[in-house]
Amino acid sequence: MRLDIINCVLKPGEKLRFETLKTLYAVSFSTLREALSRLAAENLVISEGQRGFVVAPVSIADLNDLTNVRVLIEREALGMAIRNGDDRWEANILSTFHRMDKLQQRLGREYYLSEEWSAVHSEFHSALVSACGSPVLLEIRGKLFERAHRYRRMSSQFRPQWREKGAEHKMIADAAVERNAEAALRLIDRHIRETSENVIEHAGHLFPATDTVASGRKRVLTAAAE
Repeated sequence: MRLDIINCVLKPGEKLRFETLKTLYAVSFSTLREALSRLAAENLVISEGQRGFVVAPVSIADLNDLTNVRVLIEREALGMAIRNGDDRWEANILSTFHRMDKLQQRLGREYYLSEEWSAVHSEFHSALVSACGSPVLLEIRGKLFERAHRYRRMSSQFRPQWREKGAEHKMIADAAVERNAEAALRLIDRHIRETSENVIEHAGHLFPATDTVASGRKRVLTAAAE
């Protein structure tokens, strides 16, 4: 069910009916209720009390807010890691990038559908900031990264053109291990914001009718220029 929400098989705002889900996933009501409670804790579904559950909606306002906060946290954590990192930190970045790159080549252009690739991708981004020295900052960053997973999948799934993320990841890794903080922070900023721009431009049909694609895209681009 989690994958179906992330992959937009279950659409944002869709009512989750117990009888339908029980048949679809071949589970008991108690198992289904536990699964929905866990998904609610991940902000993927919303409990409506006696009325049941719905797939958590998406919105341009939420995406922009999440993006801007992620950029602030990611830049701070990466800057600290570049200052504090040692040889082991550098080796971890390079090894996780190598694993991710090899897996992406093996999976081909639909690599983003692989949960294995998603896990290694998460490890790579965690490796970049692992030497920041602040457990609290890393905890906040990790939760924001996970929350953004559905939007990342929407970006990959609906964009019409191939995005060479492998090259982006390599440039970020190279700048980090070379201790080029200015370049690394600029690259991670662009990396995060481009995903958001892709979602707004190409997955607009998943947003509420009250959201305007043009105004949402303008807000992301304006924030990127600041």
